[in-house]
Amino acid sequence: MTRALEGIRIVDLTMGWAGPLATRNLADMGADVIKVESCERFDWWRSWEATPEWIADDGAEKSNQFNMVNRNKRAITLDLEHAEGRRLLLELVATANAVVENFSGGVLPKLNLSYDVFRAVRSDIVQLSMPAFGSTGPWRLFRAYGSTVEQSSGLPHLHGYPEDPPTMVHVAYGDAVGGLNGAAALLTALRHQRRTGEGQFVDLSQAESLFPLAAHGILAYAATGVVPARTANRVPDAAPHGVYPCASAAGEPDSWLLIEVRTEIQWQSLTAVIPETGGFGDLADRLARTTALDAAISSWTRTRPAREAMALLQRCGVPAVATNAMSDLIAEPQLRARGYWQWLDRAVVGNQPNPSPPYRLGDDPIPVRCPAPTLGQHNREVLGGILGLPDEELAALEVQGVIGTRPRMPTS
Repeated sequence: MTRALEGIRIVDLTMGWAGPLATRNLADMGADVIKVESCERFDWWRSWEATPEWIADDGAEKSNQFNMVNRNKRAITLDLEHAEGRRLLLELVATANAVVENFSGGVLPKLNLSYDVFRAVRSDIVQLSMPAFGSTGPWRLFRAYGSTVEQSSGLPHLHGYPEDPPTMVHVAYGDAVGGLNGAAALLTALRHQRRTGEGQFVDLSQAESLFPLAAHGILAYAATGVVPARTANRVPDAAPHGVYPCASAAGEPDSWLLIEVRTEIQWQSLTAVIPETGGFGDLADRLARTTALDAAISSWTRTRPAREAMALLQRCGVPAVATNAMSDLIAEPQLRARGYWQWLDRAVVGNQPNPSPPYRLGDDPIPVRCPAPTLGQHNREVLGGILGLPDEELAALEVQGVIGTRPRMPTS
């Protein structure tokens, strides 16, 4: 059951976060995902560019973000600007169910690679293309990263304080959300392929993937013609709604508690726990006196550790949660109880935690079968085992620079 996509092969041309996250989701479900890089144009999440010192220090294998989104995959290197590299890629595509890429719009055409080219070698191939703004329209060739996409979605105009400029979240939402939408789109196309025997070109816009997160602002403007104001942690239909300071031991990071009250039953439960809120009335009154309400709650939370306050409120049915710092997550009791972190040894970096898929088909998490591959780790296994290249041809390809297992400084 944990290998639902066993027998599906995906040629993964993606780089960064969005594309590799999409393919990692399918790899987690058992698909054979073969990641293709080159020794000069490797995945930029290994590093944006090479230096001799970085290469000598095995820097390509030390990137936490690369290792996070490329587990359960195989990896080969092919120089797609070399005729042999391009030929071998097409031979590999002929054995696959799908190709996935998230380059800007002009990259594959420069390599004389496209859906029509892939379809010529496999008539039922699926291609998922994930450029920032989609494959059509005046922005189709624009370059972008996750934060660029976040800005174009309008989302930063809904974050932050009213007196401040648009606030970026700085976690590149465009990548993360685009990757999840990419996985869903690819699963849908593969199901169609299985039912009908037909391939298709799937055009995904990372920017459009973010619109649901900004839907409240988009719909409010569409309905009223008024641009919604940024409200920081407050919302117009709930009070209290905020993050409150809690007691923390000397030398520990700041401790905070989020409280979100949506119903009058929750409000009555909160007032029973926090006597300082007894002077406030219905939602309209609380919204009119939010500053005073926040101060009253803060006077209570400051005297208690966040987790203690969370437990008190949750027992009464009040939605509240202690905020986790990054240093809290590895030892977080909830995650440990669910076996969320899976530790695997990987070349160069040693024993590392791997996050489990957030879904599971039973009591236990879906196993992480193998850590992220090193550059070109499976050249022999894939090019020799799948495409049938003999050892002497593999050796010749390495001499020509078509394949390899270490980064190279660019020659142009």
